[in-house]
Amino acid sequence: MAGEFAVLQPNNHLVVMAVDRYVFTTIQLKDTNKISLMDFQLTNLSWKYSDGKAVIASDDPRTRFVEEAMTIAITYLNEKQISPAPFQLTINSELDDESGVKYGLGSSAAVVTSVIAAILKQFLPFDPTAELIFKLASISHVITQGNGSGADVAASSYGGFLEYSSFQAEWLRKAHKDAKSLTELLQCDWIYFSLEPVQLPKNVYMCIGWTGSPASTPKLVDKILQLKSDNLTQFNHFLSESEKAVSKILTGMKQNNVESLFDGVKQNRHALATVGQHAKIAIETPLLSKLCDLAEACGGAGKPSGAGGAIVELLLCPHKNKRSN
Repeated sequence: MAGEFAVLQPNNHLVVMAVDRYVFTTIQLKDTNKISLMDFQLTNLSWKYSDGKAVIASDDPRTRFVEEAMTIAITYLNEKQISPAPFQLTINSELDDESGVKYGLGSSAAVVTSVIAAILKQFLPFDPTAELIFKLASISHVITQGNGSGADVAASSYGGFLEYSSFQAEWLRKAHKDAKSLTELLQCDWIYFSLEPVQLPKNVYMCIGWTGSPASTPKLVDKILQLKSDNLTQFNHFLSESEKAVSKILTGMKQNNVESLFDGVKQNRHALATVGQHAKIAIETPLLSKLCDLAEACGGAGKPSGAGGAIVELLLCPHKNKRSN
């Protein structure tokens, strides 16, 4: 919702929200281990867990997020002295359109979270907490993707609106490497991570726009972080402007101050457009600009959401029936 990219630096906050589009993971006990990824037309694949690793019998690289999620979940169960019986996973997603194009709603994070939640709920003798699912899914996602804030994992794990600061991917990769077990890693202090539920003012209407084009979050993240090396002054200016914008948005949410909320969204839009120019990437494309301008014409505000780059747009208006001419 706000604060993307800046959250990749320690102690910078963002606001993230879950949307009502879902990944469904069904787990069934079977005589043999099978998995079906319905959106990829990969069905009844065999898989095994051996030498601390889940391996799916496929050369398709799209299975790697699921493999790592299964690895983390089963390893955690083993540390709890639980040996899962053979099971079949079936995964369906609502996070792409009929042609298979991703909406840009954090599909990899949602898949990882869904898979881990399904396995834990099947085999643990207690209902796993949102924090446990979030931390295991974050470990899995960072291992596979290599970067990212974990905000989309948080949205998938907790739901609703969240004020969030990232654990920092570099820290988590090192902590995972150094930890003797997942249990040890889960119990240690995630020094940069914080999370608090927040609420949108009741008299604000929100909708999501989509330009029809996906964007690669890892590639955009790398380009923004490169600016830190190429032009530290501009990068630090972006962090400052983003933090001011997020602060206004959170004030608006916590104090039911619509004017502060909209001002913060507009300020964050400007900060993202500016850092995109300096990093030589189009975070706000012409289509996204048009959506932002339409929201402002209605008396509201809009901004690119998440990775930007022709992906999804957050639109806020003071009333659902407000229309632009």
